[in-house]
Amino acid sequence: MGGYPVKIIEMRVRWFRFAMVWCLMTAVPAALAADVKTEAAAVDAHYNHLRSLEAEFTEVYRGSGMERTETGTLWLKKPGKMRWEYRSPREKLFISDGKDAWFYVPGDQQVRKTEARKLEDVRSPLAFLLGKSRLEKELQGLSLAPDRQPVSAGDIVLRGVPQALAQRISEIVLEVSPEHRITRIEIDDVDGSTTEYRFSEQKENVTIPEGRFKFSPPAGTEIVEGELEP
Repeated sequence: MGGYPVKIIEMRVRWFRFAMVWCLMTAVPAALAADVKTEAAAVDAHYNHLRSLEAEFTEVYRGSGMERTETGTLWLKKPGKMRWEYRSPREKLFISDGKDAWFYVPGDQQVRKTEARKLEDVRSPLAFLLGKSRLEKELQGLSLAPDRQPVSAGDIVLRGVPQALAQRISEIVLEVSPEHRITRIEIDDVDGSTTEYRFSEQKENVTIPEGRFKFSPPAGTEIVEGELEP
């Protein structure tokens, strides 16, 4: 209970970081327009045909002289459903059934709840992965990033700036596989901190039970309603 305000801050920051990839306006530089347009269109085409996605994720935060790594499983399903199930180093749950969104840490006496439409206002890069937007419209100055080393050989790296959030985010970096899957998202904040998401073992169009996107607070848990975004 005593540490819960810190958890709320972490939760809001996390939802905000999920927002960075696709809620924004863009302009593509002419010099690299052909290559970037081709790749962006290929990524769009790949994800626009998906109905669901399951992946393992690793989230790494670097800032204020510290580094924190968390891992878990992500499930996404059209329309607007997602479940981030953190397993290590501590269990956490972010879940939305398209109507309500929840944040819960097992063992806590409180759970945070908000309307999913309010999350839609800040969006999510993973919602983009299910074809809810076009990559070329999300990042200003979308371009290749030859100075950024891909994690996996054969991948390409793109970069851009989220125009509406330029006061907070200096750059977003996307790593794209030869199969046009987004395998890594790096969000560089203007304060010098970085949050990186790596996705592996991606399974597309898998059957995901609707119950995976439902949440029932444990008995005796206080429900605190309010916005999850900053």
